[in-house]
Amino acid sequence: METEDLPQITPAVINKGPKIVSFGGGHGLYAALRAFRLLTESLTAVVTVADDGGSSGRLRDELGGLPPGDLRMALAALCDDGNWGKTWRDVIQHRFESSGELNGHAVGNLLIAALWQIHGDHVAGLDWMAKLLRAHGRVLPMSSVPLTIEADVQFPGSFQVVRGQSVLASTRGHVEAVRLDPADPPARYETVEAVAEAEVLNLGPGSWYTSVMPHLLVPSLSDAIVRSNAVKSLTLNLSSSDGETRDLSLGEHLMSLHRHAPALTLDYVLVDEASVVSEPELEHHAREMFDAKLRVHPLSSRRAGQHDSLKLAACYRDMLVDAGIDVDEQW
Repeated sequence: METEDLPQITPAVINKGPKIVSFGGGHGLYAALRAFRLLTESLTAVVTVADDGGSSGRLRDELGGLPPGDLRMALAALCDDGNWGKTWRDVIQHRFESSGELNGHAVGNLLIAALWQIHGDHVAGLDWMAKLLRAHGRVLPMSSVPLTIEADVQFPGSFQVVRGQSVLASTRGHVEAVRLDPADPPARYETVEAVAEAEVLNLGPGSWYTSVMPHLLVPSLSDAIVRSNAVKSLTLNLSSSDGETRDLSLGEHLMSLHRHAPALTLDYVLVDEASVVSEPELEHHAREMFDAKLRVHPLSSRRAGQHDSLKLAACYRDMLVDAGIDVDEQW
């Protein structure tokens, strides 16, 4: 079947609530999206496309397209809460267990890859997946080409260049700087358009160098974020991870972001109340580097190291009210 003969889809235009764009990948973005969807249906997820491990990495190597895993996670977060949405969320998140080639593959990754082959377009395939899932929002890739993350990492007694998201995520060294290969990747015009139309832009939470920072390393996307007049927020992680930021305080997270994106300003930096106790300098860093207000809320869930989406939603709602943005009571 020729691509032009395929039925086309136009994403539903939903004007319920403020237009919010949230950037990230993996479980951090999942938590943010589950929170924001309680406040608006005008929601767009912009997702990193540098994953090179697991099912996503295997499909990326075999088929040559974008890695679908983080995109799948974002779609799962936006699934309808009725029986239809819950059922399809479980389906796309299911991983095969076998002794063959399907072992470890997520069903949703295969469905997305199939739609990409059929339509020949990443965004069209994601829009069809969103329609199937009755998703409350849209999912867009950060770039139109698969990316490789490269980092300068300091180890005891040596300095190395580390390549690949899966390797960097588990590094035991200190990350000095990160960059993308290719260095000047194209952003999807739909993504840049969503940023230009947004009332709120949110970065994080998520793996710092592999899920949050990459969005500011795509030149045209970074420029759109910097130029935007939207309310800009950064949701900090709860604490340092065991991998890429194992030796970084939250204040040093802010310093590294400022080094990589010196033109970026923020309106709010959001942090968990337990995390800020040991870092009283966070407020100074937020104000001096980004001209941002520090908002402290209870954000952690009972699961160690994870944000609670309901607590995040309350935090985001308070932020929107403080910024003078109306939030409909029904959301």
